[in-house]
Amino acid sequence: MRFLCFLVLAAVAAVIIIFAAQNRQDVTLTFYNYPVTLNVSLLIAAVYVLGMVSGWSVVGMLRRSIVRVIDTPQRRQNATY
Repeated sequence: MRFLCFLVLAAVAAVIIIFAAQNRQDVTLTFYNYPVTLNVSLLIAAVYVLGMVSGWSVVGMLRRSIVRVIDTPQRRQNATY
C-alpha cells in the first residue's frame, strides 16, 4: 500500500514539475492599483495555498460552532465523567 501511495505522490509531483516548466510566462496582476508581476505557476501555487488556508479556517470554525451547539449546559450537567 505504501508503494502505491509513493507512486501516486511521484506522479502528482511529476505533473506539477511539468506544468511549472511549460508555464514560464509572466502575468501582471493589479490589486488596489499595485501591479504585481508573477510567474503563472507561482501564481497558481499561491492561490492554491491561500485556498487551503481559508478552507481550513472555515472548516475549523464550523466544527467549533457545531460542537458548541451540541454541547449544551443540560447535556454537560447529565454527563458522567
